[in-house]
Amino acid sequence: MDSHGIARSSRPRTEEQRQQQLEKIRRYRELEESVRQKIKSREYTRETFDITSKLLRLNPEYYTIWNVRRRCLKSSFFYTSSSGPSHSKDSRTSGPSATPTPSSAASSTSPSVATPSTPEDQPIGKNGTTLEAGASPEDAEMQDKDIIASELMFTVPLLMQYPKCYWLWNYRLWILQQAVERLRAPVARAIWEEELGLVGKMLHRDQRNFHAWGYRRGVIAQLESSALAGHSMVEPEFAYTTQMIHKDLSNFSAWHNRGQLIPRLLDERKADDAARRELLDKELALAYDGLNVGPEDQSLWYYLQYLMLNVIDSKTDRCFTPNLTTETRTEIISETIANIRDLLEDYTDIKWIYESLIEYTLALAQVQDRKASIEEREDLTSWLQTLRRLDPKRAGRWSDFEKNLALYF
Repeated sequence: MDSHGIARSSRPRTEEQRQQQLEKIRRYRELEESVRQKIKSREYTRETFDITSKLLRLNPEYYTIWNVRRRCLKSSFFYTSSSGPSHSKDSRTSGPSATPTPSSAASSTSPSVATPSTPEDQPIGKNGTTLEAGASPEDAEMQDKDIIASELMFTVPLLMQYPKCYWLWNYRLWILQQAVERLRAPVARAIWEEELGLVGKMLHRDQRNFHAWGYRRGVIAQLESSALAGHSMVEPEFAYTTQMIHKDLSNFSAWHNRGQLIPRLLDERKADDAARRELLDKELALAYDGLNVGPEDQSLWYYLQYLMLNVIDSKTDRCFTPNLTTETRTEIISETIANIRDLLEDYTDIKWIYESLIEYTLALAQVQDRKASIEEREDLTSWLQTLRRLDPKRAGRWSDFEKNLALYF
């Protein structure tokens, strides 16, 4: 099986490799049993935390262990409360490892009753020193910042090895959120800005990693938020999609991001109808240029379809050209059909061409509020026959489609 052009291969294992694998499994099971016992005893300590590190390096898909790691951080590592950088020692009494008061210990029957804290549970400051109860706000914030930086660093090699592991991305986002909740806005913002740079590097390694693209949208949203004194980043993000598309026309995620940004981009520019039409023309030209190079690329056809839906149905909420006249819509659809027809001169075995010709020919009749002409009917019948030949596995779909065509005749 290929993944983004990289072939996967399997090789027979030697006896030595087999024994190494068995030893790895044995160590893994020992670690797993150990952490289960820690969880059962509610011991979210440094020792438990270290076990999670070993387990997650072996198996980052083990999402329960990521949750245990979160609990360890909240119980035994973070100094400030998650409600904000108050730097109050009292904030640690809410963690599972805090020492309960006599009244709370006596009245609570919940299985989540915390165990008494030990020296190793105490908040660890910079360079591994223990912070005292009277630690300054600056020292407390520095400790939390160091912990956040350390956790972000911990996940980097794992992301490089497992770039499509959901739990890795989720945990990293949670750690970043701790920066928002525990640090001052300027300090937290600097961390999030560094994260944006890392995502850029990840997408440089694999431009179509949809996990990284979704993660990037989350990072941008946070950088734009009032919590980090943010502002709109739609213009640079739109430029970024242009850059990524020019690198790889098959980057479906970049096309998708671009489509999501366009309505907001125009709104923030306070674009009038003329400016909206101008952007539509530029985007159509970009799609046409891509199709002339790679008409077999499905992502290009989807982006063209997204643009054309703005023309065909101007009443949708996502339409960014709502005031096009019938004459203008007719002109754009006709031009699109002509451009797609030109592709048939060099490409006759690409089904996307025929599907699009059928879709936009029917759309033209719909916009003009008429039935398909005799010439259009002949073309539609011919294109449908070609689709049956090129894509026989969807014979039922084409049969249903043929029945629906009768509505336009």
